[in-house]
Amino acid sequence: MKIVILDGYVANPGDLSWDGLAQFGELTVYDRTAPQDVVARAADAEAVFVNKINMTAEVIESLPKLRFIGELATGYNNIDLAAATRCGVTVCNVPAYSTASVAQTVFALLLQLKVNIGRYTRAVAEGQWVAAPDFSFTMGPIEELEGLTMGVYGLGNIGSRVAAIAHAFGMQVISPTSKAADALPTYVRKVAFEQMLAEADVITIHAPLTPQTRGLFSRSAFAAMKSSAVLINTARGPIVNESDLAEALRAGIIAGAAVDVLDREPPMADCPLLADDLVKGERPRLLITPHIAWQSVTARHRLLDVSVANLAAFIAGSPQNRVN
Repeated sequence: MKIVILDGYVANPGDLSWDGLAQFGELTVYDRTAPQDVVARAADAEAVFVNKINMTAEVIESLPKLRFIGELATGYNNIDLAAATRCGVTVCNVPAYSTASVAQTVFALLLQLKVNIGRYTRAVAEGQWVAAPDFSFTMGPIEELEGLTMGVYGLGNIGSRVAAIAHAFGMQVISPTSKAADALPTYVRKVAFEQMLAEADVITIHAPLTPQTRGLFSRSAFAAMKSSAVLINTARGPIVNESDLAEALRAGIIAGAAVDVLDREPPMADCPLLADDLVKGERPRLLITPHIAWQSVTARHRLLDVSVANLAAFIAGSPQNRVN
């Protein structure tokens, strides 16, 4: 079997091993592949692994030997599932591998917004504590998480883990989940979407990108939130309207935001969220990290292990984690 990995660098920049996949046949690994090179590089492959490469209908139909596509991620909106099914290609993803990694990043971002640890450590490194007249000094308010209300939009694996951690911090948890109220943990209160917007001190997004969620958090949603509320997005960038978020932050409609994902990645220099007045200064209103929430070493190990198991199961005739 010929196996091709088209964009392997982000999942494995060299600190892990591809040997698990190599045991199944001839393996070729490309760190990155330009769109115009996808068909040529995968021409003779029976199995192709991708992360963000777009496997369009045109691409899939141009690969007659292709039998298996492995998504090196949980989300698979970069693959035309209908075309894959039509061409007899099995598509498998890796669910839940990054749950702990993303959940801890949510709270790293939230704590930075509320405590501003980065600013304090920089101040100490710059000598400000040495020069201080008191044993302690302040650089703005430090807020506690206990007693705040967190709205969790998307109560799947990651959202449920975030809810549990929020509860451990002493936060109230609400969610406009489609799950039945009696099926939820006792610490999660089911509410309507509009009620979440109105009540939450923190809203964290953990939903997939669909036609229904695209642009859901826009001007009207921000206007319905508390002026003291903050938004966190570690899911998919297009769920948030970037121009509207920038406007809401500048106008003080909401107090702050932290995002690990953007509409376009990497972003263009003119991305409205990269404006200096939002991301720079002593206490920026907006924190942006470069899509790293999923990227812990442990999560990436798990990603590769499940990818190997997915291909093994396919070869054995019993595909697992199939999405088409």
